[in-house]
Amino acid sequence: MSRFRKHLLRIRSVKHKGLRRFLLEDDSSGLPPQFIEKIRNILGFLQDMSSQSELTSVSAWKAHKLTGDRRRTWSLFVSKNWRITFSISQTEIEIIDLDYEDYH
Repeated sequence: MSRFRKHLLRIRSVKHKGLRRFLLEDDSSGLPPQFIEKIRNILGFLQDMSSQSELTSVSAWKAHKLTGDRRRTWSLFVSKNWRITFSISQTEIEIIDLDYEDYH
């Protein structure tokens, strides 16, 4: 067993009210029911990963960084128009500004 502890990313801030309620209270009422399981899987993955290099390991989520003034923001595919977006603070090793947004 390694003597080094795996550093997990912590979610520091959530923009979307329904997503925040889902994370804190397991209340999915602010999210579309047909995507709850997928959103739950994405959030669990984000909370368990130890570095941003793991983001591209699930090809179905089409992980990529946005461009322009949002170039530090990651996007993960949920449905045709909806994405989970967030940034990763390198200094604090935290996920910030987690959001569920209409991408187009």
